[in-house]
Amino acid sequence: MPLKPSEILQALDQKQAEFQDFQQNSLKILEKYRRALAKIAQYSEEKLTGLLADYPNPGARPLGCLGDSPHWVIASRLKWTSREQSLEWVRERLMGITTFAVDGSQIYPSKDISIPIALVQVGWFENPHLPLGSYDKDVRLEVLSPEDLKPQDQSTPMDRLVSMHRFRMEVERLIEFMVTHRHRSDCLVFFDGSLVATFAEKLDAKGRAFYVEQLLSLLRASEAERVPLIAYIDTSHACDLVQMLHCLEQLPEAPSLNDPMLLNAKMKWGDRTPLFRCDRQSESGHQAILSQYAEQAEAIAFTYLKAHEGPPVRLELPIWMVEAGLVEPVLDYVRGEVIIGGGYPYVIETADRIAVLQAEDRQVFFESSKNGLNKQRFTCAFLAK
Repeated sequence: MPLKPSEILQALDQKQAEFQDFQQNSLKILEKYRRALAKIAQYSEEKLTGLLADYPNPGARPLGCLGDSPHWVIASRLKWTSREQSLEWVRERLMGITTFAVDGSQIYPSKDISIPIALVQVGWFENPHLPLGSYDKDVRLEVLSPEDLKPQDQSTPMDRLVSMHRFRMEVERLIEFMVTHRHRSDCLVFFDGSLVATFAEKLDAKGRAFYVEQLLSLLRASEAERVPLIAYIDTSHACDLVQMLHCLEQLPEAPSLNDPMLLNAKMKWGDRTPLFRCDRQSESGHQAILSQYAEQAEAIAFTYLKAHEGPPVRLELPIWMVEAGLVEPVLDYVRGEVIIGGGYPYVIETADRIAVLQAEDRQVFFESSKNGLNKQRFTCAFLAK
């Protein structure tokens, strides 16, 4: 039976006191963390580094100057009176800069077909930001056979195997771009997601190893080819700075608090935080996924950028970019893409539109699959006569 709004409202009213208590407690904890942030933000990089030395995984460690703001906010001071002015600023920053992004989509196996078969498609968008408006966008697809979908561990769901194939194809295409644009600092590769595979900690050992291997390949390619890489996380639930404050100030546990919530109140559009190195412990408190990153375990930096009206987005990048002095121009490239996209990087948004598979695509795929498989069965039966 359908839900009745009146019954939902009645049930909510019965729990109203619990909701209010939770909200009040959360606000109190948030204020404690913000006061701690205001205090710690006055420390120099040297002092903060020294205080964190005794902690094995404090969440984050400072990288370079922490700025002169009492709230770890580095003001961009970017203001325009019209969209035309902001777009003119974008043209000045992005003209001749090639931005590149990849996204993927998949069709999972259907129960209507007895033979396991799936499809993965990745699409990409390469924009050199030239006056003539030239760009490159295309797709690549791969059909997954029963052999591709055969898990080494029977407990691995088939849908997860499809998602892993998609992830591999996305990373491979990003690396291809880096190889063909080696030593090009006038390029920026966007990765839609985090370089720190905390999500994989919940998987089995082979699943964790797969995602670590893929992300290591991406990080190593960026460093070897000297092509800038930005991981863009629009809605981040990371708690690296929260964890740092918890270590230093003995604050109460805050499971519902994350970095963007902590930072948002003091940030205006275009502002960013100082750079930090990610030194995250696992969600279970045991050995973190970064411990499996070999030489890249201490090579991932992050900052938060106010890119729209919502909480700040998280940007992750290889530390070699920090050492090469590329952070400031690259962050302007990101701001430019966000302005073009109206709050989200245009290059990522376009790659998503190129890659997405619609309901009619799924119908075409399964109809073609059935016809193709039936034809193979007929051929095998004929040859057997």
